[in-house]
Amino acid sequence: MQLRRLIQGNLPLLVSIPHMGTFLPPDVKRRMTPAALKLPDTDWHLDKLYRFAEDMGASMLMATHSRYVVDLNRPMDDGDLYPGQLKTGLCPMETFAGEKIYLEDEEPDNIEKINRVAAYWLPYHEALAAELARLKERFGYAILYDSHSIKSEVPRLFEGKLWDLNLGSANNASCAPEMAQAALAAASSGSYSAVLNKRFVGGHITRHYGDPANDVHAIQMELIWANYMGEDLPYAYAPDLAEKLQAVLKPVLQSLLDWGAARYGG
Repeated sequence: MQLRRLIQGNLPLLVSIPHMGTFLPPDVKRRMTPAALKLPDTDWHLDKLYRFAEDMGASMLMATHSRYVVDLNRPMDDGDLYPGQLKTGLCPMETFAGEKIYLEDEEPDNIEKINRVAAYWLPYHEALAAELARLKERFGYAILYDSHSIKSEVPRLFEGKLWDLNLGSANNASCAPEMAQAALAAASSGSYSAVLNKRFVGGHITRHYGDPANDVHAIQMELIWANYMGEDLPYAYAPDLAEKLQAVLKPVLQSLLDWGAARYGG
């Protein structure tokens, strides 16, 4: 099983989808609970939803393995990204709903976690870093759009319903503020609610790779499932809803490219 899918484009834009993977290695799968085997915290169908980005010419990097194996959007040392809030972890032990992921006495120990980082986490990040370097070498700058999705209400993690489009720029540390504002304006142009740096300010990928002083700009987008798919099993893709959402997401990506062209030329 390949560890990630990379499609190299011809624009200074990389779309990363680190939580869409569903593959479970057999030695992990046999130890998981029935609740976890449903993979309820997957960022479902984002490859379909963002297929237009490939058509635009953006690079695409997509995870193949489930976040329950190792979470690619958490730091390798499992540091706390959101102090004071519930931590989901590098190798999660519970689902977002608080259900156990592993059967009794089947949780991975520290050695297994280290091995998972080496086997699954590092290859994704090596590919991500290499592609950003390629884009910067070619264009003089690179833009990283880290794509995520989540159920609209997860009471254990946050109160109430999330906004439709949740942008994060690590509070303006991961990209030029003007780029984030351009993306927010595009996201707000339709009938969806859109916010910047509210509940989601960006995970490890956004914070680690965003380096605006060195012309690498990173921004995260967290979408709610209800706008493009069913929120309950079987988590079905809803083409009509998705098409409506794509009509806003495409201008968001275009706004990043337009900002880059205006800032750097091209």
